[in-house]
Amino acid sequence: MVIKSVNLEIVCGVTSKLPDTTLPEIAFAGKSNVGKSSLINGLMNRKAYARTSAQPGKTQTINFYNINESLYYVDLPGYGYAKVPQTEREKWGRMIEKYLHTSKQLRAVFLLVDIRHEPSENDRLMYQWVIDSGFQPILIATKLDKIKRSQVEKQRKLIRQGIGADKNTIIIPYSSETKQGREEVWDRIEEVIGRKADERSFP
Repeated sequence: MVIKSVNLEIVCGVTSKLPDTTLPEIAFAGKSNVGKSSLINGLMNRKAYARTSAQPGKTQTINFYNINESLYYVDLPGYGYAKVPQTEREKWGRMIEKYLHTSKQLRAVFLLVDIRHEPSENDRLMYQWVIDSGFQPILIATKLDKIKRSQVEKQRKLIRQGIGADKNTIIIPYSSETKQGREEVWDRIEEVIGRKADERSFP
């Protein structure tokens, strides 16, 4: 995918009305500190357009990035960070769930998990939310550069079993350092947005 233009066009907080856009939307979900902003920056071919932070839980809005005037990357709030008050986490959860259930342009949901660890209860809950919204999540196993190549298939299997995914669920190992996996993610995005508007993103 050739990235010609990027624009952070819409920012929605917990009290904001979700936009009724006219372009296909590709959403990215994942727990705090899983590398979501780094992935989105990599997919936009930008070093620091999506804000990254050493302090997890900073993304408290739904951010719509207009890509090439042809689609949106939708950055959903990170979840599961314990230092964020429970009331705030619940608000973000309701906001994410509302978006998944009501967006008319959502074409696919990429769910990020850390390849080094078994999925958490929050990961399993998010996976189920996406399923209940009518989508088959595409899993991105981040921090690929943190493990040995010989461990990749073992960890991929651990993620599949731990999150409750079936054998057809796509799992893409990804490294924000080397950008390994980026072409495969782009290919999936292009495949999804090339489909008819009324089709969901099952592989």
